[in-house]
Amino acid sequence: MWEMVGITVPARVRSAAVVMGPAFVVAVAYVDPGNFATNMAGGAAHGFLLLWVIVSASLLAMFVQYQSAKLGIVTGRNLPELCREHYPRPVTGLLWVQAELVAMATDLAEFVGAAVALNLLFGVPLLPAAGITAVVSFGILALAPLRRRRFESVIIGLLAIVLGGFLYQTLHLGPLTGAAAGLVPGFAGVDSVLLATGMLGATVMPHVIYLHSALTQRHHRPGDVRGVLRASRTDIVVALGIAATVNVSMLVVAAGAFHQAGAPRESLEDMHSGLGQLLGPGAALAFALALLASGLAASSVGTYSGQVVMEGFLRRRIPLWLRRSVTMAPALAVLALGIDPTKALVLSQVVLSFGIPFALVPMVLLARRRDVMGASVNRRGVTAAGAAAALVISALNLFLLVRTVVG
Repeated sequence: MWEMVGITVPARVRSAAVVMGPAFVVAVAYVDPGNFATNMAGGAAHGFLLLWVIVSASLLAMFVQYQSAKLGIVTGRNLPELCREHYPRPVTGLLWVQAELVAMATDLAEFVGAAVALNLLFGVPLLPAAGITAVVSFGILALAPLRRRRFESVIIGLLAIVLGGFLYQTLHLGPLTGAAAGLVPGFAGVDSVLLATGMLGATVMPHVIYLHSALTQRHHRPGDVRGVLRASRTDIVVALGIAATVNVSMLVVAAGAFHQAGAPRESLEDMHSGLGQLLGPGAALAFALALLASGLAASSVGTYSGQVVMEGFLRRRIPLWLRRSVTMAPALAVLALGIDPTKALVLSQVVLSFGIPFALVPMVLLARRRDVMGASVNRRGVTAAGAAAALVISALNLFLLVRTVVG
């Protein structure tokens, strides 16, 4: 295209331009409505205390997503396909079952979040609003199989709305004091551990660990692996850097606006009205629009990743409308039963956090095998870092489970 208008573009730049995009699709899952619930609840309840959790989880996400992207680029296979090829059938079946449970928890967050946003913006009741979300996300999904670049462009546009919404709110907060103290690791009781685990589950998303390897497998080029990996790293740093900025802004906005203001902050609706009272109607509108864009984009990406999971683990494909209908059922049940949407969102992120090791451990084990990765096999240090990440996440989840049950 560039040559047609007389512009000469270096081969490295052309290679990077082709590879850029998958990480932005993945990044949407890192700023889904579950992030709104956990990050803003954490900021409202504990101020800047848990800022370090978001920063650490964002860095971990970059590491994890690069490993996933690398699998697809080097092998030409996605993570579920590699699991099916290299692990016994019972193990593959177990991984598929937990991945489907994760998909349901993901859909719960996306549908509830988008439904709440439509209710805030237009007064649509929550249950019909979830139906509207399903229809719109189907429209976005229709672009994915044959018009992948257009699908990526739509997702990037929605991500830009989320970013713009929170930057607008952050700029209206004024000077922030004490934010730097939140970069020092620490907790303040079991409630903060619960929120931290939810933040981790909302930031490092297991379903996009599977998805990223599928999005990059089309870039499998045995003759230029290094160049493609280099471009993929840039894609990940830029996209997930934007997602990290949004997540930090969520907590900062909630901490600055609600932590010491005494305003209601128990639900997304409370936060919306509180932002309107404390920062003005523009901030409330920006919050609702960002929540809507997040829910619509993330629900489409979630269903897309669910299809990748089923095809990879089982070599089965079902119509997208059927998959969407099954995975959205828990979200519809939550709304129909009148369960508090914000609490449901936070708990869904805890479920997602429990699913992370089931995606992370197989990926680390596969990436250390020379018969899978060839010359691009991970070094021992990288494998040790991945194992440490899985161990920390698992230990945090176990601690949360024990303390919650005992309490």
